Amino acid sequence: MFERGNLSRRGFLRRSVAGLTAAGLPAWYADRLLADITPGSDGSGPNGKVNFGWVGIGSPQSRALQIYGESRRKGNVERVNNVAVCDVDARHVKRAQDILKKDGYASVETTNDFRKLTDRKDVDVVVVATPDHWHALVAIEALRKGKDVYCEKPLTLTVAEALAVKKAADETGRVFQTGNQQRSEYGGMFRLATEVVRAGRIGKVKTIECRIGGNPQSGVIKEAPVPEGLDWDMWLGPTAKVPYRYEERKEGPRRGTFTNCHYEFRWLYEYSGGKMTDWGAHHLDIAQWVLGKDGSGPVGVEVIDAKEPEVKGPEGYNTHPTFKVKYTYDTGAEVIAMDGRGTAVKGLRKADGSALTRRRGGKEVPLEELGGDENGVLILGENGTVFVGRDLLAASDPKVLSEPLKDDPKLYPTRHTNHLGNFLDCVKSREKPICNQLVGAGSVIVCHLGVIALQTGKKLTWDPKANKFTGANADEGNKRLAREMRAPWKLEG
Repeated sequence: MFERGNLSRRGFLRRSVAGLTAAGLPAWYADRLLADITPGSDGSGPNGKVNFGWVGIGSPQSRALQIYGESRRKGNVERVNNVAVCDVDARHVKRAQDILKKDGYASVETTNDFRKLTDRKDVDVVVVATPDHWHALVAIEALRKGKDVYCEKPLTLTVAEALAVKKAADETGRVFQTGNQQRSEYGGMFRLATEVVRAGRIGKVKTIECRIGGNPQSGVIKEAPVPEGLDWDMWLGPTAKVPYRYEERKEGPRRGTFTNCHYEFRWLYEYSGGKMTDWGAHHLDIAQWVLGKDGSGPVGVEVIDAKEPEVKGPEGYNTHPTFKVKYTYDTGAEVIAMDGRGTAVKGLRKADGSALTRRRGGKEVPLEELGGDENGVLILGENGTVFVGRDLLAASDPKVLSEPLKDDPKLYPTRHTNHLGNFLDCVKSREKPICNQLVGAGSVIVCHLGVIALQTGKKLTWDPKANKFTGANADEGNKRLAREMRAPWKLEG
């Protein structure tokens, strides 16, 4: 348990230093994290209650439940009051009710229509954690009704939606945070990797590999009755009306549960972009940050290789099972979003000079080579290499990490270690959060360019200022920047 106040936050970070340095974070950087903690910042003190409404909550795999867990942390819990929850599945509503009731919220209003929640005058913040195809409509509705918004990644389903969300947040002046928590959490490892690269410690960036994993395949999934309590038409919302599909396979080479609905929707292009927008929203965001391209993007995108999905339509998972998509930036840097199959690197070391390890048979065993399938971001520069993942930070020369930076890059005013806490700070101060609409829209657009390249199979030229394709194959690319919405839903702006 945390003790109350700023000192407890410092104490928690001090207790975490050993774990962070074991993962590759140098002690000098952990000290900077401590030095940046100030009273009232980073969710460390009570600053008044903010009324939250949750849209898309209660699924066992719901990201909203994880964010809710963050809201219960000491330093955040003093500032959050929960007044309403919304979900189109009555089972999820019941689960959310039970969880909140245990935490003392016995009278939270429930609904299956987000518009009723955003209409409430007592809702200050709307958390959007629906399936991807609903993010933009819910977020824009909340912004236009004067709510601050925390929207989960991937921010939107299309480029047009990303631009519309950014426009709404800009015009309303509301506080907007995208759930790309790698910029603030995980011990600050992604931030340190970005700082040392932008400080020039490995020279000019040549290539960044974003290892994001491949997509599962299902074959055709059988149609099934809609579960009691699920409003299937509302779940589909702006997408085409199709049958509900669900199948449990207990025999054969492909066992498991398959559906076009809860959680698994992300493997259908109709509702998401597969790993390109799932993990890509995290790792491509870090690539953008490393290259200093927030609010901008690449100038070209093409498919190096990709395996075609088994199913082409919405009858089953239709995202590409394996892929390598290359983005070219005006600096000459190349970013490759890949299922895996990246560059195997020998000789990487943690900040203390120790070799990488992996747990084998209950023991930590030295890892001579970082494999090409290791989830994370590999940054290859002219003079060195840095790898960062959620539990590992390493470089070709440990001095890249171990030597303190003389000039603090100050990527943000402070080093936040709590993404929701940063949002809550900004709700009070009215400043822009770490992953505001400029950052969130820019990074998800990069993800969408990769999806479009996979779907068209074309080499495409991109104008990051005009947000459109130019040159050869432009028409084929540009027609995929937006998608038609099923009535009565439409994208405003």
